[in-house]
Amino acid sequence: MARRTKVYEGKAKILYEGPEPGTLVQYFKDDATAFNAEKRDVIDGKGVLNNFLSEFVMNGLNQMGVPTHFIRRLNMREQLIRSVEIIPLEVVVRNIAAGSMSKRLGIEEGTALPRPIIEFYYKDDALGDPLVTEDQILAFNWASHQDLDDMVALAVRVNDFLSGVMLAVGIRLIDFKIEIGRQFDGDMQRLVVADEISPDSCRLWDVKTGQKLDKDVFRRDLGDLADAYSEVARRLGVMPKSPTPITRPKLMN
Repeated sequence: MARRTKVYEGKAKILYEGPEPGTLVQYFKDDATAFNAEKRDVIDGKGVLNNFLSEFVMNGLNQMGVPTHFIRRLNMREQLIRSVEIIPLEVVVRNIAAGSMSKRLGIEEGTALPRPIIEFYYKDDALGDPLVTEDQILAFNWASHQDLDDMVALAVRVNDFLSGVMLAVGIRLIDFKIEIGRQFDGDMQRLVVADEISPDSCRLWDVKTGQKLDKDVFRRDLGDLADAYSEVARRLGVMPKSPTPITRPKLMN
């Protein structure tokens, strides 16, 4: 097993130094968390499924001309990605009221919104990733006016692509979150979609039955999370041929 230097470990993924300058290896864990990691479990095969599902979405976005950090999938649990500077904001796009929006605004879950609504959340686990305004983002220099315009444009294009892809297989895209990174080329920068796009970061409901096929299955104890993610992968035609787990690379001392 190759020995690599770990760069970062989050709740669902580990980043290792990549084989070439400007690259990283992104490893998908089986860990499942909810409510700012207050609820935790390990779901066998979850990392494999998210790796394949995120590869499918990122490849589709790249082909549509939406820039991402994704280069290629390496194996069952790992992707080769470009190293980017992550903007400390989560960009959430909502098509139908659910989750925190329903609680915050008293809108019945499942209510169709008059148009997609884009929200920004400050990435800080200690604060619970609070909802922030554009004025706050600008005042604290988390992003510029141009960054915000570009982030909204990327979010809209991801929503258009992902909504169509899911609807074609009988799944309604309720909402999703993405992270955006700055990719530098000398003095020039461009914003790209980073992190992952998978059922961990989307709400997905069956069009006919309303069955939840996302992390709400884990949040709300609605059944087997791996079964829900497998159903999404099966419908999209990206079900892994072998769910055999792959162990983590050994770390450099």
